[in-house]
Amino acid sequence: MNIHVLADPLHASATLEEADRLMTVCNSCRYCEGLCAVFPAMEMRRSFSDGDLNYLANLCHSCGACLPDCQFSPPHEFNVNVPKTLAKLRGDTYQAYAWPPQLSGLFARNGLAISLIAALSVALFIAGFVGWNDPSVLFGVHTGPGAFYRLMPHNTMVLIFMLASLYVVLAIAMSIRAFWSDIGEPAATLTERSSVWQAIKDACTLRYLDGGGVGCMNEDEAPTDRRRLYHHLTFYGFMLCFAATSVATVYHYLVGREAPYFWYDLPVILGTLGGIGLIIGPAGLLAAKWRRDPLLLDQTRMGMDVAFLVMLFLTSATGLLLLVLRATPAMGLLLAIHLGVVFSLFITMPYGKFMHGIYRFLALVRYAKEKRELEGGG
Repeated sequence: MNIHVLADPLHASATLEEADRLMTVCNSCRYCEGLCAVFPAMEMRRSFSDGDLNYLANLCHSCGACLPDCQFSPPHEFNVNVPKTLAKLRGDTYQAYAWPPQLSGLFARNGLAISLIAALSVALFIAGFVGWNDPSVLFGVHTGPGAFYRLMPHNTMVLIFMLASLYVVLAIAMSIRAFWSDIGEPAATLTERSSVWQAIKDACTLRYLDGGGVGCMNEDEAPTDRRRLYHHLTFYGFMLCFAATSVATVYHYLVGREAPYFWYDLPVILGTLGGIGLIIGPAGLLAAKWRRDPLLLDQTRMGMDVAFLVMLFLTSATGLLLLVLRATPAMGLLLAIHLGVVFSLFITMPYGKFMHGIYRFLALVRYAKEKRELEGGG
């Protein structure tokens, strides 16, 4: 059993002690080694440092298949519940690696409330500023190129979101640095093209969210691929929306075309398809989470998990409404609300469930490297 350093909150968790106990039990059984990457990665170790346990927790895709397969699961006296324990440990890492650390605890306790308050505050500021200066602009009908910028100048909008984006990139980079250092990996691993490429393939296909091939467990022991589908819709919907924003940036600065664009323009097509994905995907994941077997859940962090999904859903919903109603008097208020929601989503990314995708990808990079070295590939 490891001796955990109590001076560091990252290494003072009772959850780490429990994860260490479970991995020791699982390492002597190895019945679940074909279910996902966690158990083969576990078998490469005789003992587990705290960094190893945090790595395994983020390598876990929470398919839940190991719980019904385990002969020592509750109500057995060994009480082996790997999905719930690793879910708790993952939640600990989101908070422990966050930068600056002073903000992580606040978001962990009140994630959804803070996200909604931030969105509403920005929306009220934009609407109030425009309405105070000229109510006819806020409630008027604006069409044609540059219509959005009659409410807020383009350069002002860009400056606000550029500053927010720079902060978010810095916070995420510092969190990545903390995670990578804690699990004991050298920076050079991230330059190994074969490991990174394998991790990209595994992440993009959600290779380990299938319970070893039968599907994901959720509300009972009947496997299903629904959670995998909802994850795909969420991820690829997000990427399509990012692509839409990128193409619109090219249109604005290189082609000289201002938003809003026609329905057949590429930014609108990409954004609409992405928006649909970000409606169905988060809604499906939220429904699955509420139906999920409590034995698989870290219920203490439901608020933090729900916050990210709710903000993704609201970003898409307000964006699609803005697309449909942009030539009506509702456009001004809808634009203010949409910008507020997007700003809130961005600024809270480093402190919630968004980080689980980044840490999981990094864990997959490490696993690809370890697996290749074990198989004699260098």
